[in-house]
Amino acid sequence: PRRRRPGGLRSDAGGRARLEAAGIEVEAGLLADEATALAAVYRLAQREQRPFVTWKFAATLDGRSAAADGTSRWVSGRAARLDTHRLRARCDTMLVGTNTVAVDDPQLTVRDADDRPLATQPLRAVMGERDLPAGKRIFDPVLSGGAPSVHLRTRDPRAALAELWALDRQHVFLEGGATLAAAFLEAGLVDEIVVYVAPFLLGAGRSAVADLGITTIADAFRPVVRDVSVLPGLDGEEPNVRFTLIPTTSPSPSASKES
Repeated sequence: PRRRRPGGLRSDAGGRARLEAAGIEVEAGLLADEATALAAVYRLAQREQRPFVTWKFAATLDGRSAAADGTSRWVSGRAARLDTHRLRARCDTMLVGTNTVAVDDPQLTVRDADDRPLATQPLRAVMGERDLPAGKRIFDPVLSGGAPSVHLRTRDPRAALAELWALDRQHVFLEGGATLAAAFLEAGLVDEIVVYVAPFLLGAGRSAVADLGITTIADAFRPVVRDVSVLPGLDGEEPNVRFTLIPTTSPSPSASKES
């Protein structure tokens, strides 16, 4: 696909006129809904002048992304993890926070079903002001199949996206922790949410998203459900459920108090 040039997205206007001038019959409006969905990332990037952001996370039935001792491998099943790599491959950037890199030391690569890195890898970006050891796997291009990496030294989601936009990025796959997710949600910078729900309970542990300042049901953040799919269990595992949701607003807790 055509990439953005520095300074803005390239316009493709005038294509129909050129085809008709060449004597080629052109029909409009065919598969309009499908085409709109296919171009959603490009259209938002062009309109907002920033990358489209997909936030992905896995959680238990009670919304935990990790147990009380910090363990999170694996909350989701193998089918969900394979599906995650499929979604990663659609994006040109994967983004996490410095705490995720410091604690989990992820590779952030796209891999196939045999755990081999694909030939083309997204940019691996880490966001935050904290210094990180050069030996972290995110900074090792050999270990990760040649995937490039960048450290965005900011805590501001909008500033981070501006830096990625300047690097010609159009689709960010957000896989950071609860704090980073909350920051992007509160800034209104999440365009798609993909959730894998595993059929077990923890009762304690780390939540998938940090405090959004919401104290009452009336103020709940309510994205629109676009798809619900059951991913069959592999290797004897139970199935997982994948939700795909579209935010319509950013979280905005009411300033009023209950009487």
